[in-house]
Amino acid sequence: MRNLLSIQFKRRHGCAGIRCVAAIWIAILSSAWAGSPVHAEKVGTDSSVEPNRELSIAAVFEEHCVMCHDQDDDPAAGVSLNGLRHENIGKDLDRLQRLIEVLDRNEMPPEDEPPLPQATRTKLLAKLTSALHDKVAETRPVIQTPIRRMNRFQYNNAVMDLFELKCIVFTLPERMLREHRGYFQPQNGKMPDEVFVGSRPLGKSQMIEPRLAGVAAFPQDLRAEHGYDNQADHLSLSPLLMESFLKLGTSITESPDFHSKNVGVWNWFFREPEQWDQSTGSTIEAELRPRMVRFLHRAFRGQVTDVQVDRYTQYAVNRVQAEDPFVDIMKSVAAAVISSPRFLYLYGEAADGNDSQVSDFELASRLSFFLWGSLPDSELLQLAEAGTLHEPDVLNEQFDRMIRDRRLKRFCDSFPTQWLQLDRIVSSVPDREQFPQFYFLKYRDSMHMMLEPLLLFETVLIENQPITQLLDSDFTYRSDLLENAYGELATNPKRRGQSVTAIRFRRMPIKDRRTGGVITNAAVMTMTSGPQRTQPITRGAWMAGVIFNNPPEPPPADVPALDEKPPEGEEHLTLRERLAMHRQRSDCKGCHEKIDPLGFALENYNPIGTWREQYENGREVDMAGTLFRKHSFADVVEFKDALLAEKDRFTEALAGHLLTFALARPLGPTDKIAVENIAAATIEDEYRMQTLLRQVVLSEPFCSSSQSQREEEIP
Repeated sequence: MRNLLSIQFKRRHGCAGIRCVAAIWIAILSSAWAGSPVHAEKVGTDSSVEPNRELSIAAVFEEHCVMCHDQDDDPAAGVSLNGLRHENIGKDLDRLQRLIEVLDRNEMPPEDEPPLPQATRTKLLAKLTSALHDKVAETRPVIQTPIRRMNRFQYNNAVMDLFELKCIVFTLPERMLREHRGYFQPQNGKMPDEVFVGSRPLGKSQMIEPRLAGVAAFPQDLRAEHGYDNQADHLSLSPLLMESFLKLGTSITESPDFHSKNVGVWNWFFREPEQWDQSTGSTIEAELRPRMVRFLHRAFRGQVTDVQVDRYTQYAVNRVQAEDPFVDIMKSVAAAVISSPRFLYLYGEAADGNDSQVSDFELASRLSFFLWGSLPDSELLQLAEAGTLHEPDVLNEQFDRMIRDRRLKRFCDSFPTQWLQLDRIVSSVPDREQFPQFYFLKYRDSMHMMLEPLLLFETVLIENQPITQLLDSDFTYRSDLLENAYGELATNPKRRGQSVTAIRFRRMPIKDRRTGGVITNAAVMTMTSGPQRTQPITRGAWMAGVIFNNPPEPPPADVPALDEKPPEGEEHLTLRERLAMHRQRSDCKGCHEKIDPLGFALENYNPIGTWREQYENGREVDMAGTLFRKHSFADVVEFKDALLAEKDRFTEALAGHLLTFALARPLGPTDKIAVENIAAATIEDEYRMQTLLRQVVLSEPFCSSSQSQREEEIP
């Protein structure tokens, strides 16, 4: 009988078994906490369980769960529940967090199982969350923020700031939104009504910007799956890359454009002294040492040891005594410094006498690399030197200063593009015959499309608007070409006149809620579609990962992709009907229950983001669904209403994305409390974007040490 039950359970639930197990766990734990008996119908359908009989966790798991979730026999979904008891519920924080998440999102029990009473769900959520908080408070587990190498974007910025260059180091294609005529002025707290912008993928004309000749960038660091390109575990330093950094440092300082007119630190670091006695080593050292201290302090972002200063100073002294050209000597020193691991790596140094608190110098680096993508400036370093940067009032003041600085543009050039995954639009190629309007001469509409959500993000940030504008904005920025491409969703179409190099985008009100926000814009609709049809599953996965920070698992490797065009005999079907036939596998069902409603909610937008009511076969688009099994919607406006009803969930999700970006590592269960606190403070301040960023900076994980000490002998 047991074998028969096991076979039936596996055939029916497959990988969704964890959710069924969680449903059983809910019933049992609710009974245990409430002190009431568990009825057979709440646990399962096994008639051998007598009503009104209290059951232990172990007994129910033994009877119903361990056949699939046995730790010794490849448990379903990789989750073993063998030997689980009420008293050890907090032993596995990852498992506890997963159960909290699937419960909170109404992902379990599965749709074909009896629903859990809402009162029980609410009470259990509170109990599970309390258990997680208690366990974290009891054990104080530390998730180390690992040392990490600068990525290419950060390296470019850091070298520019270190030398105070009047040009960039090398061209960065990852900077999708190019600023023209200096529209980005965060100190004003207001975005202009008209901006002139460009995009690197538009062509070579967008590469025309001052940069160091003869300097070639190292390869772009890849964005982590569901993550960012600054993640520590993706930023390795192989011997080959180390050698390339050595060559890169030399190519920078030996560039013909690296001279006194372009280098702001030239006079106090590179210029030869007017008078000195080259035969007296002590005089030479007295001249060079202060320069080295000042330069290394900036480059290494903190206190510099005598050993480090001596090493660089003695090298320069020896070469001066050998009568080498002074500027060449100092260029060699500078090249060595920007190739050093002490420059290339960010460390997690603890404060003296407090292993849990990050040092003020490391805190200065975290702040500057988070908001400015570069080295801390002199004010941050001075506060770190004084040991006062970590004080809440000082930290708040510095956040206010940094958020009004033009260097904040670097945050806008990095985070929103990666958060929204806009790099995917570069490879979007709608069918030319089916969508000829997508292509504008040799330039594609996608290059205009990608700028719209980025300008929206910058405006919400600079003007400190509620983050709900990202879901359903009452304004947008569009070029004339993009406005015309929207068709019936356009606010003021039929304007003409474009420049290839600098594109004019105008701020305009949103009159039709079918558009606006980062979700229903043409860029996202295009990059989540194939050449000939929309891809609701891709759109749903994008929504789950980006908007709710809950990316689905990759599909099984042996699941074939749905053809772009319907095969013979299926031409009359809607896309929803075709996909329903395609996903009959039990191990696909769980994820599809989560992402399908999110994807089909956007089905009225065709593969290039324009509105449609019908498919090519004349069938009406069916986009109706339910969000989290509690918010029904029949059109996209109702879908946005449903999203806004879950704005607290979106706030927590965006807080998680920002904290991941700030710490350069994935978040774990112990970070959940910090994310909840960040979101709660943001919600209390009417969902303001700057409040969200501020709370990330003030959070415990951001100010905690990785307990990873630096080696002083690193050159």
